[in-house]
Amino acid sequence: MQSTNSLTNSSQAFIELEDKYGAHNYHPLPVVLEKGDGVYVWDVDGKRYFDFLSAYSAVNQGHAHPKITDALIKQAQTLALTSRAFYNNCLGEYEKFVTEYFGFDKVLPMNTGAEAVETAIKLCRKWAYEKKGVAENQAQIIVCEGNFHGRTTTIVSFSSDPDSNHNFGPYPAGFISIPYNDTAALETALQQPNVAGFLVEPIQGEAGVYTPDDHFMREARALCSQYNALFIADEVQTGIARTGSLLAVCGNCTCENKCEQQANTYARPDILILGKALSGGVYPVSAVLANDDIMMVIKPGQHGSTFGGNPIAAKVAIAALEVISDEKLIQNARLLGDLFRQEMQKIIAENDLIVKVRGKGLLNAIVVNDSPDSDTAWRLCLALKENGLLAKPTHGNIIRFAPPLVITEAQLLECVSIIKHTIQSFKK
Repeated sequence: MQSTNSLTNSSQAFIELEDKYGAHNYHPLPVVLEKGDGVYVWDVDGKRYFDFLSAYSAVNQGHAHPKITDALIKQAQTLALTSRAFYNNCLGEYEKFVTEYFGFDKVLPMNTGAEAVETAIKLCRKWAYEKKGVAENQAQIIVCEGNFHGRTTTIVSFSSDPDSNHNFGPYPAGFISIPYNDTAALETALQQPNVAGFLVEPIQGEAGVYTPDDHFMREARALCSQYNALFIADEVQTGIARTGSLLAVCGNCTCENKCEQQANTYARPDILILGKALSGGVYPVSAVLANDDIMMVIKPGQHGSTFGGNPIAAKVAIAALEVISDEKLIQNARLLGDLFRQEMQKIIAENDLIVKVRGKGLLNAIVVNDSPDSDTAWRLCLALKENGLLAKPTHGNIIRFAPPLVITEAQLLECVSIIKHTIQSFKK
């Protein structure tokens, strides 16, 4: 960890405040940010950095995007919250917009990614009991090893990460875990009794941007159809242009527009989970989308949220999705993602500190040539910070790189130079 001697007094004061009064459930990089604009953030001492995490892909549209922030400010000055006890004049407009944008009949609005995943689990189980005929309380949902779907007690019950689930039990039953990217294991699990659905990340971001084989999502979709189980795509991190397609689950299709609209059937989910970039990072907004035959099993009083579907969220989400289309961020992520991986391969060829780059679009990771138990990746991120680029390790020896999708080619190449210089001068 970086010595406190390299931090200014003002930065250290803010860090000490959090340390004293906040729960110690995070281990942040020692930088204190106070401003953001596009691909840049500034610390309290005025130093500028490239943001290569984008708030875990929530800030796809860039920091402080004027269209999104204007939507938030204007609506906040008019009407912020009604609860769902009453109608408001924003929610219906948003529901029409988002369902047409992604090609589903209905949306159930929530606030955070974990809430949206919990919603999808409840929806899948209720569908299984009322439509598939599974005996009550017997439904099973297939999940993957290495998953990260959130932090609630239900979700961590099927995590394979001991940091996520150790000493938080007892846990509920109802989940079958299989290896990720294993079609044969999925089919075997689908043949078990009472299977309601398959919950999967198209790319496992928290696991280190673990990218499956090109055929995995397509075959998973086909197997779920064959065995009458719901295919549930958790696109909280991967969705909304991050991987060079509107949805990562459809990123290997061959349609002409490369899934710039959700009109294809390549690996179309039965239930789609969205969050993070649905608001451009300026407000908590998440959503679960499905068609009527699934969504309409939920009746009044059976699920909800005080803040879900509030007027600010509705206006912000519309603006955020319009930015994705208007600024062609899908295409930018696809083109610059290819360029980034090409440049990383050049660095790998010249330096044995990095052994692999993987990812899609502008969701990528490099694998450091050291043990997952080492602190090499952490110290490399500290060195990158000193050189003006912010990134964070995941799973020990992996560094995730996910800049805002508004980044230009010139900015990306400048960042590549920072990464190259840092790696070349780094002493393991």
